[in-house]
Amino acid sequence: MTRADVNAFVLAGGASTRMRCDKAFITFRGQTLLESALQLARGVTDTVRIVGAREKFQPYGVVIEDEFSGHGPLAGIHAALRTSTAELNLMLALDTPLLQPRFLQHLVERAAASQAIVTVPLVTDAAEGEARLHPLCAVYRRAFALIAERALRDDRNRIDALFPQVETLLIERKEIEQLGFSVEMFRNLNSLEDLHALEEEMRGAQAAGTSQRPKFVVK
Repeated sequence: MTRADVNAFVLAGGASTRMRCDKAFITFRGQTLLESALQLARGVTDTVRIVGAREKFQPYGVVIEDEFSGHGPLAGIHAALRTSTAELNLMLALDTPLLQPRFLQHLVERAAASQAIVTVPLVTDAAEGEARLHPLCAVYRRAFALIAERALRDDRNRIDALFPQVETLLIERKEIEQLGFSVEMFRNLNSLEDLHALEEEMRGAQAAGTSQRPKFVVK
């Protein structure tokens, strides 16, 4: 597998309701969330596109617009897969800037080595035992476009509800941690409060002068 065998898409079409401003242009660690997501995607492939409003995002790269407007991230995945030039397609949200390029490369490699239509992290909270899929940090084969389109036409917009219909490879917490990553990298910045809390934690870790990296920063 080479970089040319993969397309990557940054899903930037969300309403950002909880953020109370356009999430794509919020700054974190000296970059906008859009810039951070694009940089992550370019760590995997040279073919990176933005899924969102062309008028807003055209200055930042090639833009794909939803065919099913108002149907959330599933519509973005569908639009991406319909335009993809590769069998393997990495989908990334804007709001997980702690993701690591090396993990995304591993995710793509696992997808390439399998016949799974979807390759997706499944992280179980160690304390609460609650399992959570991360469909906006996942690899989809183009065949998923047909499944997505049928659901969208029926006004069914949940992404993970479609996974039982296709072969799905789960990348679980044990595998993630054995590779040296922390599941904190899946932390979402859904609101300004989330952003400020993370920034405060990072400042606190720096001020403490500890030689140990804070838990939310991974190798």
